[in-house]
Parts: sequence; structure tokens; C-alpha cells
Amino acid sequence: MDKIHKSDADWREQLDEQQFQVTRCSATERAFTGKYWDNHEDGTYTCVCCGAPLFASSTKFDSGSGWPSFWEPREDASVAVKADHSHGMVREEVVCARCDAHLGHLFPDGPRPTGLRYCINSASLAFVPGAKE
Repeated sequence: MDKIHKSDADWREQLDEQQFQVTRCSATERAFTGKYWDNHEDGTYTCVCCGAPLFASSTKFDSGSGWPSFWEPREDASVAVKADHSHGMVREEVVCARCDAHLGHLFPDGPRPTGLRYCINSASLAFVPGAKE
């Protein structure tokens, strides 16, 4: 998968303000306000910036957090995890492996089989309806 690099001006042309703030500036949308936190349709969640497939609906679960939560990415190579020391906390940031868009954070309190919770901002996602994977 080829990396995508664009200027902030190019990203601003493509994204709305909230999408830009979340994906390019690592902002977080308010809980229970995003488009997909309560979505139960079958399909694939893709990166709003580059269209890379990130998460299958079959791995989405209701974490009660107010953000879309998944127990694993569609493919391990579709996301990257890096240390986030912002806001006086130590967390694991989840980014799109293709375009480095900030997606959300990873926590070790998810369901089986992984025990992981990929807590993802709706503003960083697009949804493609389709068969459950």
C-alpha cells in the first residue's frame, strides 16, 4: 500500500472542518455525537481521508464509550499504533497506516478474542454498506 502525503491545504479542500481537526490535528469528537457510534449495519469502515479499509462491522461492539469501538482492525497492516503522551496521559494512538490520519486510541479493555478496544472517532471514518465480513 503506497503512503499518501498531502499538504494541510489539500486535506482542508477534501475534508470538512471536524474531519480535518480529528484526522490531521488529533482532535476528538464528543462522545455520543458521531455518525457511527450507534451504527449496526453490516459493512466496512474506511478511512475518511484515503479510503483504506480499516474495520469490519463484524468486529464492532458496543463499548458504552460513545465512540465506535472495534476489537481488531480489518487487517493488521491497515492501522498503526504509536505512543501518545498528550494531555498528561500515556495512551496508544491509532492512525491509518496509509495516510497517517488520527483515528482514535487503543485500550486493553475490549472483549474476546483480542481483549482490545480500538476506540475510533466517527469523523475519521466513512462507511461502505455490504455483507458482514
